[in-house]
Amino acid sequence: MLIIKILGIVGSKRKNGNTSFLIQRAIEAAREEGVEAEVIFLSDYTIAGCTGCEGCKNTYKCVINDDMQKIYPRLLEADAIILGSPTYFYNVTAVVKAFIDRCYCFEIFSEDDRSVWMGINEVLGGKYAVVIAVCEQHSKVDMGYTAEAMVKPLEALGYRVIDTVKALGLFKKGEALNDEKALVQTAKAGKKLVKTLKLRKELEKKLNSIYQK
Repeated sequence: MLIIKILGIVGSKRKNGNTSFLIQRAIEAAREEGVEAEVIFLSDYTIAGCTGCEGCKNTYKCVINDDMQKIYPRLLEADAIILGSPTYFYNVTAVVKAFIDRCYCFEIFSEDDRSVWMGINEVLGGKYAVVIAVCEQHSKVDMGYTAEAMVKPLEALGYRVIDTVKALGLFKKGEALNDEKALVQTAKAGKKLVKTLKLRKELEKKLNSIYQK
C-alpha cells in the first residue's frame, strides 16, 4: 500500500486567518488524492531562535530543548510540507523565521571547507514542498521577500519547492474564503504536490526493477 504523508505548517498566529485557510485548502486537496495529511500551527509551540552554537555539528540534532523537538520528528516523517506565512514588514513572521533557523541542524558541512554542504534531506533522497505567502497589499512588490524567505531555505534543506502561491489583497479574517483565485491556486498546489510524490514512488519501484537486474 502506498503511504504518503504531508505536513501543513501555519506560520500565522491567527488560526482562523487567511494563511491558515489557504494551507488547509491545500491540505484538503491533498487528502482528496488519498494521502495522509495534518496541519500544525507554529503558534502552538514555543520555539527559540537558533543561537549558532554548533551543538548540532556532529549529531544533526538541535541541542535546544524546547517545542521544536516535537516538530523535528514530524518533519523527518513527512514526505512533503506545505509552509505558509503572512507578510510582516516585507518578510515572514518571527515564528516562521525561528522555525526555519532551527532547521539549521539538518545542514551538513564539509569539515575543511564550509562552502561544501548539503541538507540531510538531500542525502536521504530529497523531499518536496509547497510555499504559500499572503499579503494584505495588492502588489507583489509589497509582499517583499516573504515567499523567497521560505523557498530558499527549504531548497537548501533538500526540499524541491514544486509550487509557490502568492496570495494578494487579503487582510480581514475570512477574506481568503471568498478569493476564488487563491483557493484554486492552493488546491492545485496541493494536488500537484501529491502527483509529484506519487510519480516519485512509482518511479522508485520501476527504476529499482530496471537497475537491480
